[in-house]
Amino acid sequence: MRKATKTGRLPTIVLNEEDHERLTGLATAFLSRNPDVAEELLTELERAKVVPAKRLPATAVRMGSTITYKANGAERTVSLVYPGDADIAAGRISIMTPIGAALIGLSEGQSITWTARDGRPNELEVLSVKNVEEAEG
Repeated sequence: MRKATKTGRLPTIVLNEEDHERLTGLATAFLSRNPDVAEELLTELERAKVVPAKRLPATAVRMGSTITYKANGAERTVSLVYPGDADIAAGRISIMTPIGAALIGLSEGQSITWTARDGRPNELEVLSVKNVEEAEG
């Protein structure tokens, strides 16, 4: 579950139209299998600012982004993927995990508190975001 940051507010999140549509369908489909994460993702999708892909900031986390974040004093780099592509050993985390749902839509420099599956709150800060278009360009 996402909670307010130190400022007392949830950070603004931005998604492109395609990710918003696909993730809404995915979360809805997962409601019976993984209701906690599915409901959390749906809540985030409802509050997200949705923009055309060309207006999405380059530093915003989207599906396929490679994100470096700091949590619990450690830095980690992961790619945000759909469930079928997830491989934690390879650093590919599913959007249908608590941390995946926490990361989507955040931008570099933003932080958020989220609740892990064990019920403990964790704070993370997004340090950098690299998107596929940037890697290819």
